Amino acid sequence: MSEVIKISPSLVKSLIVPRLSGSKKGDNGTVLVVGGNKIYHGAPILASLAAMRSGTDLVYTAVPRSNTLPTRALSPNAIVLPMSDDKLTLGSANRLTSMLPKKPNSAAIGMGMTIAKPEALKSLIKRLREKGTRLLLDASALIPAVLDDIADTGTIITPHPGEYKRIFGEEAGKDEGEQVVNVQKMTSRYKIVMVLKGPVNIICDSNRIALIKRSTPAMTVGGTGDVLSGLSAGFLSKMDPFDACLLGVYFNGAAASLAHGRLGLH
Repeated sequence: MSEVIKISPSLVKSLIVPRLSGSKKGDNGTVLVVGGNKIYHGAPILASLAAMRSGTDLVYTAVPRSNTLPTRALSPNAIVLPMSDDKLTLGSANRLTSMLPKKPNSAAIGMGMTIAKPEALKSLIKRLREKGTRLLLDASALIPAVLDDIADTGTIITPHPGEYKRIFGEEAGKDEGEQVVNVQKMTSRYKIVMVLKGPVNIICDSNRIALIKRSTPAMTVGGTGDVLSGLSAGFLSKMDPFDACLLGVYFNGAAASLAHGRLGLH
Protein backbone atom coordinates (compact mmCIF):
# COMPACT_ATOMS: atom_id res chain seq x y z
CA MET A 1 0.00 0.00 0.00
CA SER A 2 1.36 3.41 -0.94
CA GLU A 3 2.09 6.00 1.73
CA VAL A 4 -0.56 8.73 1.65
CA ILE A 5 0.96 12.21 1.44
CA LYS A 6 -1.13 15.03 2.87
CA ILE A 7 -0.72 18.34 1.05
CA SER A 8 -0.14 21.50 3.08
CA PRO A 9 1.45 24.91 2.40
CA SER A 10 4.34 23.98 4.70
CA LEU A 11 5.01 20.77 2.74
CA VAL A 12 4.90 22.66 -0.56
CA LYS A 13 7.29 25.28 0.78
CA SER A 14 9.71 22.61 1.98
CA LEU A 15 9.87 21.04 -1.50
CA ILE A 16 10.88 24.21 -3.34
CA VAL A 17 14.54 24.07 -4.35
CA PRO A 18 16.22 27.38 -3.42
CA ARG A 19 18.05 29.38 -6.05
CA LEU A 20 21.60 29.80 -4.77
CA SER A 21 23.15 33.26 -5.02
CA GLY A 22 26.27 31.83 -6.63
CA SER A 23 24.49 29.78 -9.29
CA LYS A 24 25.11 30.30 -13.00
CA LYS A 25 22.84 29.99 -16.04
CA GLY A 26 21.57 26.44 -16.32
CA ASP A 27 22.15 25.46 -12.70
CA ASN A 28 18.45 25.98 -11.96
CA GLY A 29 17.22 23.66 -14.67
CA THR A 30 17.01 23.29 -18.44
CA VAL A 31 13.76 22.02 -19.97
CA LEU A 32 12.85 20.75 -23.43
CA VAL A 33 9.24 20.98 -24.63
CA VAL A 34 8.29 18.95 -27.74
CA GLY A 35 4.84 19.31 -29.27
CA GLY A 36 2.51 21.08 -31.64
CA ASN A 37 1.09 20.38 -35.08
CA LYS A 38 -0.79 22.29 -37.79
CA ILE A 39 -3.85 22.75 -35.57
CA TYR A 40 -2.56 22.80 -31.99
CA HIS A 41 0.23 25.35 -32.09
CA GLY A 42 -0.70 26.74 -28.66
CA ALA A 43 -0.14 23.61 -26.56
CA PRO A 44 3.69 23.69 -26.50
CA ILE A 45 3.58 27.47 -26.06
CA LEU A 46 1.50 27.15 -22.89
CA ALA A 47 3.77 24.37 -21.61
CA SER A 48 6.88 26.44 -22.32
CA LEU A 49 5.53 29.54 -20.58
CA ALA A 50 4.64 27.41 -17.56
CA ALA A 51 8.11 25.84 -17.49
CA MET A 52 9.63 29.33 -17.49
CA ARG A 53 7.40 30.38 -14.60
CA SER A 54 8.43 27.31 -12.59
CA GLY A 55 11.84 28.88 -12.02
CA THR A 56 13.88 26.95 -14.57
CA ASP A 57 16.73 28.82 -16.29
CA LEU A 58 16.35 27.71 -19.93
CA VAL A 59 13.48 26.34 -22.01
CA TYR A 60 13.96 24.84 -25.46
CA THR A 61 10.73 24.53 -27.46
CA ALA A 62 10.74 22.11 -30.39
CA VAL A 63 7.82 22.62 -32.78
CA PRO A 64 7.09 22.07 -36.48
CA ARG A 65 8.81 24.66 -38.65
CA SER A 66 5.38 26.07 -39.64
CA ASN A 67 4.80 26.98 -35.96
CA THR A 68 8.10 28.69 -35.25
CA LEU A 69 6.91 32.29 -35.76
CA PRO A 70 3.98 32.22 -33.30
CA THR A 71 6.12 30.27 -30.85
CA ARG A 72 8.97 32.78 -31.01
CA ALA A 73 6.47 35.59 -30.55
CA LEU A 74 5.43 34.22 -27.16
CA SER A 75 8.53 35.44 -25.36
CA PRO A 76 12.04 36.73 -26.05
CA ASN A 77 13.17 34.01 -23.62
CA ALA A 78 11.91 31.19 -25.85
CA ILE A 79 14.63 29.15 -27.55
CA VAL A 80 12.74 27.67 -30.49
CA LEU A 81 14.05 24.59 -32.30
CA PRO A 82 12.32 24.16 -35.70
CA MET A 83 11.43 20.59 -36.61
CA SER A 84 11.36 19.75 -40.30
CA ASP A 85 8.02 17.90 -40.32
CA ASP A 86 4.53 18.77 -39.08
CA LYS A 87 4.43 15.29 -37.54
CA LEU A 88 7.01 13.66 -35.31
CA THR A 89 8.92 11.37 -37.65
CA LEU A 90 11.94 9.20 -37.02
CA GLY A 91 14.08 11.66 -38.94
CA SER A 92 12.80 14.76 -37.12
CA ALA A 93 13.18 13.05 -33.74
CA ASN A 94 16.78 12.13 -34.45
CA ARG A 95 17.63 15.58 -35.83
CA LEU A 96 16.09 17.23 -32.79
CA THR A 97 18.34 15.44 -30.34
CA SER A 98 21.34 16.37 -32.50
CA MET A 99 20.50 20.10 -32.60
CA LEU A 100 20.01 20.59 -28.85
CA PRO A 101 22.41 23.31 -27.66
CA LYS A 102 22.93 21.48 -24.35
CA LYS A 103 21.53 18.52 -22.45
CA PRO A 104 18.08 19.24 -21.02
CA ASN A 105 17.56 18.13 -17.45
CA SER A 106 13.93 17.29 -18.23
CA ALA A 107 11.60 17.11 -21.22
CA ALA A 108 7.83 17.36 -21.66
CA ILE A 109 6.67 15.55 -24.79
CA GLY A 110 3.34 15.19 -26.57
CA MET A 111 1.26 18.36 -26.08
CA GLY A 112 -0.66 19.00 -29.32
CA MET A 113 1.70 16.69 -31.21
CA THR A 114 1.00 14.38 -34.15
CA ILE A 115 3.14 11.24 -34.25
CA ALA A 116 3.78 9.71 -37.67
CA LYS A 117 4.80 6.29 -36.29
CA PRO A 118 5.37 4.97 -32.75
CA GLU A 119 9.01 4.31 -33.66
CA ALA A 120 9.60 8.07 -33.89
CA LEU A 121 8.46 8.64 -30.33
CA LYS A 122 10.33 5.58 -29.08
CA SER A 123 13.53 6.87 -30.68
CA LEU A 124 13.12 10.31 -29.11
CA ILE A 125 12.55 8.74 -25.69
CA LYS A 126 15.60 6.51 -26.07
CA ARG A 127 17.91 9.30 -27.22
CA LEU A 128 16.86 11.68 -24.47
CA ARG A 129 17.21 9.01 -21.81
CA GLU A 130 20.71 8.28 -23.09
CA LYS A 131 21.49 11.93 -22.38
CA GLY A 132 20.23 11.52 -18.82
CA THR A 133 17.10 13.63 -19.41
CA ARG A 134 14.11 12.98 -17.14
CA LEU A 135 10.86 12.60 -19.07
CA LEU A 136 7.23 13.65 -18.80
CA LEU A 137 4.80 12.28 -21.40
CA ASP A 138 1.39 13.81 -22.05
CA ALA A 139 -1.41 13.80 -24.61
CA SER A 140 -0.33 12.24 -27.94
CA ALA A 141 2.73 10.64 -26.36
CA LEU A 142 0.53 8.42 -24.16
CA ILE A 143 0.41 5.31 -26.36
CA PRO A 144 0.92 1.63 -25.45
CA ALA A 145 4.06 1.36 -27.60
CA VAL A 146 6.10 3.42 -25.13
CA LEU A 147 5.38 1.39 -21.98
CA ASP A 148 8.39 -0.89 -22.38
CA ASP A 149 10.63 2.13 -23.02
CA ILE A 150 9.58 4.01 -19.89
CA ALA A 151 9.21 1.06 -17.50
CA ASP A 152 11.49 1.26 -14.43
CA THR A 153 12.62 4.78 -15.34
CA GLY A 154 10.53 7.01 -13.07
CA THR A 155 9.07 8.72 -16.15
CA ILE A 156 6.02 10.89 -15.47
CA ILE A 157 2.79 10.39 -17.41
CA THR A 158 -0.16 12.79 -17.05
CA PRO A 159 -3.29 11.16 -18.55
CA HIS A 160 -6.93 12.05 -18.18
CA PRO A 161 -9.21 8.95 -17.99
CA GLY A 162 -9.51 8.69 -21.78
CA GLU A 163 -5.73 8.74 -22.23
CA TYR A 164 -5.37 6.26 -19.36
CA LYS A 165 -7.57 3.82 -21.28
CA ARG A 166 -5.58 4.39 -24.47
CA ILE A 167 -2.17 3.68 -22.97
CA PHE A 168 -3.14 0.82 -20.62
CA GLY A 169 -6.06 -0.70 -22.53
CA GLU A 170 -8.48 -0.56 -19.61
CA GLU A 171 -10.68 1.94 -17.80
CA ALA A 172 -9.22 4.16 -15.07
CA GLY A 173 -12.21 3.43 -12.83
CA LYS A 174 -15.80 4.51 -12.28
CA ASP A 175 -15.14 6.48 -9.12
CA GLU A 176 -12.30 7.91 -7.06
CA GLY A 177 -11.79 4.69 -5.08
CA GLU A 178 -11.39 2.54 -8.20
CA GLN A 179 -9.12 5.09 -9.78
CA VAL A 180 -6.81 5.16 -6.76
CA VAL A 181 -6.51 1.36 -6.84
CA ASN A 182 -5.85 1.27 -10.59
CA VAL A 183 -3.31 4.09 -10.56
CA GLN A 184 -1.41 2.36 -7.74
CA LYS A 185 -1.48 -0.88 -9.73
CA MET A 186 -0.04 0.63 -12.91
CA THR A 187 2.62 2.75 -11.23
CA SER A 188 3.81 -0.31 -9.30
CA ARG A 189 3.76 -2.51 -12.40
CA TYR A 190 5.74 -0.13 -14.60
CA LYS A 191 7.71 1.79 -11.94
CA ILE A 192 6.55 5.14 -13.33
CA VAL A 193 4.95 8.24 -11.82
CA MET A 194 1.40 9.18 -12.79
CA VAL A 195 -0.90 12.14 -12.48
CA LEU A 196 -4.42 10.99 -13.32
CA LYS A 197 -6.20 14.26 -14.05
CA GLY A 198 -9.80 14.88 -13.08
CA PRO A 199 -12.04 16.49 -10.43
CA VAL A 200 -9.58 14.90 -7.99
CA ASN A 201 -6.02 14.67 -9.30
CA ILE A 202 -4.35 11.41 -8.25
CA ILE A 203 -0.55 11.64 -8.00
CA CYS A 204 1.25 8.34 -7.46
CA ASP A 205 4.54 6.51 -7.75
CA SER A 206 5.13 2.95 -6.55
CA ASN A 207 5.56 4.13 -2.93
CA ARG A 208 3.53 7.32 -2.38
CA ILE A 209 0.14 8.74 -3.33
CA ALA A 210 -1.45 12.18 -2.97
CA LEU A 211 -4.90 13.48 -3.86
CA ILE A 212 -5.45 17.11 -4.82
CA LYS A 213 -8.97 18.30 -5.59
CA ARG A 214 -9.39 20.49 -8.67
CA SER A 215 -9.51 24.07 -7.45
CA THR A 216 -12.21 25.37 -9.82
CA PRO A 217 -14.43 24.04 -12.64
CA ALA A 218 -12.92 26.80 -14.77
CA MET A 219 -10.00 24.39 -15.26
CA THR A 220 -12.01 22.41 -17.81
CA VAL A 221 -10.92 24.90 -20.50
CA GLY A 222 -8.34 23.72 -23.02
CA GLY A 223 -4.71 24.31 -22.12
CA THR A 224 -4.73 23.67 -18.37
CA GLY A 225 -3.18 20.25 -18.92
CA ASP A 226 -0.44 21.79 -21.07
CA VAL A 227 0.32 24.26 -18.28
CA LEU A 228 0.49 21.36 -15.81
CA SER A 229 2.97 19.53 -18.05
CA GLY A 230 5.18 22.59 -18.35
CA LEU A 231 5.13 23.33 -14.62
CA SER A 232 5.86 19.72 -13.70
CA ALA A 233 8.67 19.44 -16.26
CA GLY A 234 10.18 22.63 -14.87
CA PHE A 235 10.17 21.25 -11.35
CA LEU A 236 11.36 17.88 -12.67
CA SER A 237 14.53 19.54 -13.94
CA LYS A 238 15.72 19.84 -10.34
CA MET A 239 13.82 17.43 -8.11
CA ASP A 240 12.26 14.01 -7.59
CA PRO A 241 9.47 13.13 -10.12
CA PHE A 242 6.77 12.61 -7.48
CA ASP A 243 7.56 15.94 -5.79
CA ALA A 244 7.66 17.66 -9.19
CA CYS A 245 4.14 16.39 -9.94
CA LEU A 246 2.87 17.40 -6.52
CA LEU A 247 4.15 20.96 -6.98
CA GLY A 248 2.91 21.10 -10.57
CA VAL A 249 -0.64 20.12 -9.64
CA TYR A 250 -0.66 22.34 -6.56
CA PHE A 251 0.53 25.52 -8.30
CA ASN A 252 -1.55 24.88 -11.42
CA GLY A 253 -4.65 24.73 -9.24
CA ALA A 254 -3.65 27.75 -7.17
CA ALA A 255 -3.04 29.85 -10.30
CA ALA A 256 -6.36 28.72 -11.81
CA SER A 257 -8.22 29.66 -8.66
CA LEU A 258 -6.65 33.14 -8.62
CA ALA A 259 -7.38 33.67 -12.32
CA HIS A 260 -10.99 32.54 -11.92
CA GLY A 261 -11.45 34.91 -9.00
CA ARG A 262 -10.07 37.88 -10.93
CA LEU A 263 -11.37 37.20 -14.44
CA GLY A 264 -14.26 34.78 -14.12
CA LEU A 265 -14.91 32.23 -16.86
CA HIS A 266 -12.93 33.95 -19.64
